Amino acid sequence: MALIWALMVLLPALGQERKVENRPYCDLRHFHFGVVVGSHLQDIEFLNVGPQQIEQEDGTYVERLISCDQDRWDPGFNVGVLGELRLNTYFQLRIAPAMYFGTRHFTFRNHTDERFTEEHQDLKTAYITTALDMIFAAPRFNNHRPYLMAGLNPVINLSGKDNDYLRLKRYDMFFEVGMGCDFYLPFFKLRPELKFMFSLSNSLDKDHANHLKNREMIMYTNSVSKASTKIIALSFYFE
Repeated sequence: MALIWALMVLLPALGQERKVENRPYCDLRHFHFGVVVGSHLQDIEFLNVGPQQIEQEDGTYVERLISCDQDRWDPGFNVGVLGELRLNTYFQLRIAPAMYFGTRHFTFRNHTDERFTEEHQDLKTAYITTALDMIFAAPRFNNHRPYLMAGLNPVINLSGKDNDYLRLKRYDMFFEVGMGCDFYLPFFKLRPELKFMFSLSNSLDKDHANHLKNREMIMYTNSVSKASTKIIALSFYFE
């Protein structure tokens, strides 16, 4: 951490001269608001259960081996607002309610059928989030200021259908960490930020199989025992 802090302080100053600062007093505000827009990629890591014993209509059991994976990344978008509290020269506390809209594409592969078969699911997601982040910023040099951030982000999942193979939990909690840089423009401050979000719990709704009306879907639903959700987001804050 000491090395990172030293680099954040020294690198901006190397080879540069002092310039006229835009909005020189904006960081002295005790509290301020802003808006955020951005794009993101949603990923999910599954823990497959392996071979299953499936009960047939005649009461006999057969073994099935089904695997599930997210086989592509589709870009989504996010939009929200923020409020930021200045704690001291280097630390700020930020709360940023936002909505994330995206899609995940799952492929189920049945490895035990005589003919290799696949099933697919597009899971559209809509998250309401309320990120609470601590920001650790380097001293400002000219019209830019790099920073690191980390925090917690409680999530409400508004998506999911009763006839989906897999469904995610309604509530989740993410840990997030990232980096960004403040750019002081003549009329506002622009803050590009790259952050990584990791779910702290099993995101899979394990009770979903009990509500399926199509019994043929259950072996696909039960092929997964755990889902670890991840999001990579590139956001632009306007303050």
